[in-house]
Amino acid sequence: MSIDPSTRIHPSAIVEDGAEIGADAVVGPFCTVGPKVKLAAGVELRSHVVVEGATSIGEGTRVWPFAVLGAQPQDLKYAGEESRLEIGARNMIREHVTMNLGTEGGGYLTRVGDGCLFMASTHVGHDCIVGNGVIIANNAPLGGHVIVEDRAIIGGNAAVHQHSRIGRGAIVGGLTGVERDVIPYASVTGDRARLAGLNLVGLRRAKADRAHIADLRACVDFIFDASAEGGVAARAQEAATRWTTPLAADVCRFMLAESSRHFVTPRD
Repeated sequence: MSIDPSTRIHPSAIVEDGAEIGADAVVGPFCTVGPKVKLAAGVELRSHVVVEGATSIGEGTRVWPFAVLGAQPQDLKYAGEESRLEIGARNMIREHVTMNLGTEGGGYLTRVGDGCLFMASTHVGHDCIVGNGVIIANNAPLGGHVIVEDRAIIGGNAAVHQHSRIGRGAIVGGLTGVERDVIPYASVTGDRARLAGLNLVGLRRAKADRAHIADLRACVDFIFDASAEGGVAARAQEAATRWTTPLAADVCRFMLAESSRHFVTPRD
C-alpha cells in the first residue's frame, strides 16, 4: 500500500492493502477503496463512495456520495477477465453515478477523459470511451461500447444504446433515446433521436469561426438532403472533397469512420 502522508482518510473508511493514494487526496466517511485502486493527487471521495477493481482516478477529480466506480461489468459475457477503468483529471462525479470496468470484447478498458461532469445517477457502461469536457445530465445511461467525443452534452433521462457514437460538440436533448450515431455539432431530440439542426449555441460558446459554421451548415444540408441521390455515406464521401474547413471536415471524418450503427437523420 502506498499512501501519501498528506492524504486525509476518515476513520470509518476502508482502504485495502495495495491501494495507491496521492498527495492531498481525501477519502471521506464510509468510503471503500479496493486493493487495485489508484487515486492521484487531490482526488476527493466525499463519503460513502465505493471504488474497486483496477480503477485509476486522475488528479483533482471529486466524487460525491454513493457513487460506485470500477464494479464488475453488467455484461453476461464477462468471465472475470482482468480489465480496467481509467478516469481522468478534474472530473465531477455526482451522487449515485456508476462506471464499470471494461471487458474482453472492448479491449479490457473503460475510459473517461478530463474535465467532465456526470450528474446524479448517470451510468457509464463497460468499454465506453468518453472524451474531455463531456456533460451528462441526471439519470442518463451509456450502454456498453459507446463513444462520446469531446464537449458533447447529453440531456437528462436520455439513453444511449450500446455501440452508438456521439460526435464532438453534439447535444442530445432530454428524454431522447439514441439508437444511432450522432454526427459532431448536431442537435438531436425526440423519443427516438432525430436530427433537429446544429448545436449553434455550443459552437458560438466555443467561438467557432462564422465562415466555418456556414460551411458546416452547407455540408450537413448536402449530406442529409432527402431529395438527393445515393445514401448519406456516399454523400459524406463527396462532401469531404467539397468542404475542408475544420468543422465540416470533422463531420465527414466521423461519418466515414467504421461503425456498426447508421446515423441519426432529420425527421421526414
